[in-house]
Amino acid sequence: MDLPLEYRVINAPYAHGGIVVNGSEEGFLIYSVKDMPIGTKLNLVVMFPKGFELTNFEVVAEVVRKDLHWEEDWEGFEYGLKFIQIFEEDRQKLKQLLSGFFQAGEAANNA
Repeated sequence: MDLPLEYRVINAPYAHGGIVVNGSEEGFLIYSVKDMPIGTKLNLVVMFPKGFELTNFEVVAEVVRKDLHWEEDWEGFEYGLKFIQIFEEDRQKLKQLLSGFFQAGEAANNA
């Protein structure tokens, strides 16, 4: 997937960035440099292309898995997140994103 994401620990003042690397209707696998314990609840905003502009959806999730993650020139954490709250409009956006609708629509717009 490789989608940019902004997240904020619930009741914390600062937002952090990460990357969504895999997803389903139940949750995400993300990479981040911030160290968070399992059980942390997060407000997420995921940005993705829709045609020639960016759109987003929001969800509340909980960290259910945590591992160290290394890549060339990068060290951080891999988190498994489980959705605990998502509005129906955002759930529809997520379903369309997972089905490839937005990418297919973008390709048609570029043709």
